[in-house]
Amino acid sequence: MMSRLLFTVNVFLLILSAWVAAEEPKEKIKGPITVTSETLTADNKQHTALFEKKVIAKTSDMTIHADWMLVYYNEQGGDVTKIEAKGNVKVYRDAKVITSKEATYFADEEKVVFTGSPRAVDGENVVTGTKIIYFTKDDRSFVENSKVILKNKQD
Repeated sequence: MMSRLLFTVNVFLLILSAWVAAEEPKEKIKGPITVTSETLTADNKQHTALFEKKVIAKTSDMTIHADWMLVYYNEQGGDVTKIEAKGNVKVYRDAKVITSKEATYFADEEKVVFTGSPRAVDGENVVTGTKIIYFTKDDRSFVENSKVILKNKQD
């Protein structure tokens, strides 16, 4: 039972790493990040960039889709402080995917919060809950009202 629980936690952390890879230190990002959308509204006074309609953010090993993405940045240096993604949020990396209605990255707290029916899938293994919080610095997660489905793989 304990080994199955440890396997579940490892699967879950591998899946969530797809989202946070874009927020980890630059040496861990593989390639440049490209964001495309039908519209972009930049507000230099509010220090935000709003991407709307068919938003796709790509690195060399990960893709994030959303209907809407708001990026907050600081005035000095333009460092990202927060990212909000809403509407059909999907994060792909290899055969892993995380879906939710909303996801928010908080740079100062080094965490990503997935809400709105979050679901992490790796092959046939699934983790769901009402909220999934991933703490990037500590490489740990918290799932509210969790449900875990593990399927045995046959060789």
